[in-house]
Amino acid sequence: MVHENINLIIEALLFASPDPLTQKKVNIVFEDNPPNLEEVILRLTQQYVDQGNAIEIQNVSGGFQLRTKPEYDNYVRRLLNKTGQLHLSQAALESLSIVAYKQPISRIDMEAIRGVDCVGVLKTLLKKSFVKIKGRDEGPGRPLLYTTTDEFLQAFGLNRLSEMPKLKEVSELLEQEPVLTDQINAFK
Repeated sequence: MVHENINLIIEALLFASPDPLTQKKVNIVFEDNPPNLEEVILRLTQQYVDQGNAIEIQNVSGGFQLRTKPEYDNYVRRLLNKTGQLHLSQAALESLSIVAYKQPISRIDMEAIRGVDCVGVLKTLLKKSFVKIKGRDEGPGRPLLYTTTDEFLQAFGLNRLSEMPKLKEVSELLEQEPVLTDQINAFK
């Protein structure tokens, strides 16, 4: 296959794929002699930079996706008539952050940190596929343990959990907000 065709094919796959494109998916598409996805991504990325495109390729959730550059985000949001925000309640965001930083974690431990019942919020997060059941704890009653999902990583533009800000960094940013600082200190 011609070198330029590979770039075009991978670009088409990036455009068409609702999920991040991985080497495994590329291997399925190309039965014989699949291209190295990372090498093609590097070429496409350079091409986009050279051409000054409004889109870029981001490494998200273990694969690659086409994304609008941040400077064009407002225009896309206007077109789609969206706010660009996840539609999660404050309680859901708090619970999701607890899962993200403390995973795997049981509902009981989440409720101990938040101080309120989390059953409804957990149902919402499970329904939106931001958290999943990882297994059971060895403690009394063997409660279910929750972790974040690839959908969580995608929604927040992360490739891996280690890219999340450290709790200390978040605390420093929010020092002016005593209520939020108290909530963050509950994580420690």
